[in-house]
Amino acid sequence: MREGAPAPVSPRSLRSRLSWWLAVQSFAGLGAVCLVVYLVTAAGFGARQDDALRQKEGILRHLLGSEEAHAASMPQGRHALDDFLAGHENFRLQVTGPDGQQVYPPAPDARPLAAWRELRFEVARAAAAPSQTAATLQVQLRMDVQPDDLLLGRLAATLVLAALAGTVVVSLGGFTLVHLGLAPVRQMAAQTRQLSASTLHQRLDGAGQPAELQPLVEQFNALLGRLEKAYAQMEGFNADVAHELCTPLATLLASNELALRKQGRDRGPQGGGEVAEVLSSNLEELHRLTGIVSDMLFLSQADRGARARRAPVASLAAVAAQVADYHEAALQDAGLTLQVVGDAAGDFDVPLLHRALSNLIGNATRYAAPGSAVRVRIAQQPTGAVQLVVENTGPDVHPQVLERLFDRFFRGDTARSHGQKNHGLGLAITDAIARMHGGCAVASSAGGVTRIGLVLAAG
Repeated sequence: MREGAPAPVSPRSLRSRLSWWLAVQSFAGLGAVCLVVYLVTAAGFGARQDDALRQKEGILRHLLGSEEAHAASMPQGRHALDDFLAGHENFRLQVTGPDGQQVYPPAPDARPLAAWRELRFEVARAAAAPSQTAATLQVQLRMDVQPDDLLLGRLAATLVLAALAGTVVVSLGGFTLVHLGLAPVRQMAAQTRQLSASTLHQRLDGAGQPAELQPLVEQFNALLGRLEKAYAQMEGFNADVAHELCTPLATLLASNELALRKQGRDRGPQGGGEVAEVLSSNLEELHRLTGIVSDMLFLSQADRGARARRAPVASLAAVAAQVADYHEAALQDAGLTLQVVGDAAGDFDVPLLHRALSNLIGNATRYAAPGSAVRVRIAQQPTGAVQLVVENTGPDVHPQVLERLFDRFFRGDTARSHGQKNHGLGLAITDAIARMHGGCAVASSAGGVTRIGLVLAAG
């Protein structure tokens, strides 16, 4: 990555994004519901406690304001207040007289309250005799609310756990629903993955797609139609150009050969001098151009659906041996030996196999380490297909080069040391021959061993 260039942003998953948003919304919604439940319950507890205190207030006003209990300090008055508190251990009562003295203090053995709700009020006590004036009593009534607080605490914890559990359940359900909802998108991706230059006639099947994806399917199919038409026009153009070039090249070849023969006869045994050299050089280039045009025409025919003309072949090892004999001189010059390992039989196009093997062995001869062996490995696969691979020992091929090894006019050797003899179509033709047999080309390079070959489908 270039210095100062922004770092690539990894694509965000639509499934995870929708699932997270659904989880957040679920937690917010469930949290709001739980909060409302808690507040309503707490308000209900508070109202119930207030009602209880008000009820007790009415009873105390009656007890402390009556003539019979004009003095809470008297035995009958204290007895009435004790009866009032009997069975109500959650209440505490304190009565203070006008002079600030406690008329009715809490029982000394009563447990202290950790949490309470308090009500203060005044009661006008009746006079004990007509000559006495009425006194005002200060009453403090406390109610123990600790059980309610504990219950509210447990309710709050339960609601929080319920909100979290509900969020998890809803999130998992949402994740599953999103995963199922995106299944049509994955199906479309699987269909598009099967498309290639040779299958542009295929179209995406929108029969099972939802209505939201129908416009996308229609637009994509329309795009495939335009691509198919453009590709057919391009291949037709390549074939037409190759056909048109064949005639002038043949004429030029014949003219150069005739001129060379005539020049040789006119100049005698010494040759034709500089003119002969120029004509010889032109003839070599014309042969090279003719080879390129012929290869391009072959590739164009293969891309337009030409199939191999299969015939029974008893031994592919024998076919490989015939091609090896043709390359014997080149192998000896490079200090290499050739071995054929394995054998198979089937229906194949022998002339096409000769051409593919010749390209593979020639490629291995150019890049194999001197003194090593070039091996042609033939293996029958469990599916019935036949794998035919040529391997050589030498420097590993870079993975980026392997990816483009079968591209037209691509050379892994940037120095182009063999550019005059090879124009970068040999392995592309090998790939085309594999496709004409219903197979594919294969290539790998690791541990100093490079394997390039083709897999041929059973006839």
